[in-house]
Amino acid sequence: MKKRTVAVLTNVCLAAVLLAVGAVCFFPFGVSTAGRLSDRVYYGGDKDGRYISVMFNVYWGTEYLPSILDTLDEYGVKATFFIGGSWADGNTEMLREIAARGHELGNHGNFPRDQDKLSYEKNAEEIRLCGQLVETLCGVKPSLFAPPSGAYSEDTVNAAAALGYKVILWSKDTIDWRDHDRTLIYRRATENACGGDLVLAHPTAETAAALPSVLARYEETGLEQVPVSVNISGVEKA
Repeated sequence: MKKRTVAVLTNVCLAAVLLAVGAVCFFPFGVSTAGRLSDRVYYGGDKDGRYISVMFNVYWGTEYLPSILDTLDEYGVKATFFIGGSWADGNTEMLREIAARGHELGNHGNFPRDQDKLSYEKNAEEIRLCGQLVETLCGVKPSLFAPPSGAYSEDTVNAAAALGYKVILWSKDTIDWRDHDRTLIYRRATENACGGDLVLAHPTAETAAALPSVLARYEETGLEQVPVSVNISGVEKA
């Protein structure tokens, strides 16, 4: 009886060791749920292609948008504008002007909140309210969602997916909201730029001033400025 008990305990211990080894093999240190969650988010498009996307997050800077729109027209290209709901509510005509010029409208949440701190229900509310407002004002339902400050959680991604949105981050950041330097913005938007890049920008005076040079540089290097949805169209996500 004692021998049988010892044998059983030995087998249990051996199984536990094997499970622990398997866990280390299949889930090595440094790999977390957050890492797998990021696989459901778009940080870029096809790196083997020639598409690039300067995209604008809009909660402020209305006065600089006409210049940005004129530059995009001058170069014959389209961009994606991620619209904050609270901004859209007070800037209806400018929002409609962006849409009328043929640019893509994305969802940037109803208010500039860090959505990684919100519940699933609050995430869904932020995304839904903004999407409904943009659709009501412009007749276009956005399909892309850029979380404010790039902050997201599993609840954010799940809520966006349930509402039919793809979650968009970026591969290059101009940091133009902080650094009001035209030369620095240009360098960050163009240095080592390659196919598939998503370039984050905002409507600032310096960004508007740098944009012609940025677009010219893309042309020189064989890159084509396109809306985000075009850039990511060949990328499959879980």
